[in-house]
Amino acid sequence: MPRIDIESLPIALPDGIDYEDYVIGTFAVSFPNGFPVAKMAPALAIEQSTGTWVPVPGETPEVRRQHVAKVIGVYEIPDYEWTVPTNLTDRQYMIQIAFPVVNFGSQIPMMLTTVIGNISMAGRLKLVDIRFPQKYVDGFQGPRFGVPGIRKLLGVPKRPLLNNMIKPCTGYPPEVGVKLFRAAALGGCDIIKDDELLANACFCDIESRVKLYMQAEKEVYEETGEHTLYTVNVTDEIPKVFENAKRAVELGANALMLNYLVTGFPVLRALAEDKALNVPILAHMDLAGALYESEWHGMSSHLVLGKLPRLAGADVVVFPAPYGKAPVIPDKFVSVARNLGFPLYNLRPTFPMPSGGITPAMVPSVVKDIGPDIVIGSGGGIHAHPQGPVAGARAFRQAIDATMQGRSLEDAATEYAELKAALETWVDPFGKGGGM
Repeated sequence: MPRIDIESLPIALPDGIDYEDYVIGTFAVSFPNGFPVAKMAPALAIEQSTGTWVPVPGETPEVRRQHVAKVIGVYEIPDYEWTVPTNLTDRQYMIQIAFPVVNFGSQIPMMLTTVIGNISMAGRLKLVDIRFPQKYVDGFQGPRFGVPGIRKLLGVPKRPLLNNMIKPCTGYPPEVGVKLFRAAALGGCDIIKDDELLANACFCDIESRVKLYMQAEKEVYEETGEHTLYTVNVTDEIPKVFENAKRAVELGANALMLNYLVTGFPVLRALAEDKALNVPILAHMDLAGALYESEWHGMSSHLVLGKLPRLAGADVVVFPAPYGKAPVIPDKFVSVARNLGFPLYNLRPTFPMPSGGITPAMVPSVVKDIGPDIVIGSGGGIHAHPQGPVAGARAFRQAIDATMQGRSLEDAATEYAELKAALETWVDPFGKGGGM
């Protein structure tokens, strides 16, 4: 009987691989009772590395030793030992597969093609996490500015930053937009972003907006002493997205915005690593729900909204918060923020920007859940304030200051009319958070 070449097998012990040589994918799967999951898992590893559904001559033991993916764990939940209940219809597992970094190198497109490519269509299977080795992450610049860089640019060392999305979302000329921009900046917004639905539209083009908005930014700074980052939306087709970005910076834009999932991670990375575009980049989450919202398909939200855009170089990432209009599980919300801000080798932390129907009443909950290193994003909560957008922004700043001082919003509202009006208009539906 010939000796088995163990090193060429698509299976290994978790302790039997060098973790610096592999990206580890963790998958949640569910299959009908009786389906041979333990035998199917190595087939997934082969499918995503050296082989296909039948043996092929070129898939030699030598090729496999270097390039085959390896199943390092198949864990059923619950962990049956003696018998499996006969009345089960489906059984759930966690599967871990190690993918050789040599197969794709330090890039995201081929890494995702390898880790979750064809097998994304393998039924009830969801990628719930990816562990990267340091040598893979070292191939990325990551955020150019991140949390410390943006705080330095704005001169705001500790408190949460305030962002405004200009509303209405689209359909107005630059002359209208600049009035909304100016009001939000005067009220104290640290960052003002285009809505994701407005990029280089014929009725409100980037060049016109940047000229007007940055002139307003200068005038507001002279009046208030506070700078405002304007993240102009440069989302477009290739190569226009790069042309938009370069032209915006030439005209004085001090930040950029990209709908990173519709353009792709490589576009975000290229913008972040372009030395000629030395400004922060805000990454917006459009399309994210199509990638993570199914419980048994796609990828978990902390990958789509957290680890991957941070790796690609986003300085700020917009993601849905559970306090307003978004149907988000609080624990998943916190997990996204951790993947943006917790230590990840040498990458700078990315600013988490919770958004989606946030009002001043929710500020204490947001800070309690994910801490002060955040950008609080609000659109309607500023522009729909009963006293106007200047008051709307001031109400947020008052709520932020009160929260950082450990003061209740109700107490602060006795001093600030803008905050009082906001609290009377909107309430925090949760009133408490989960914590980092």
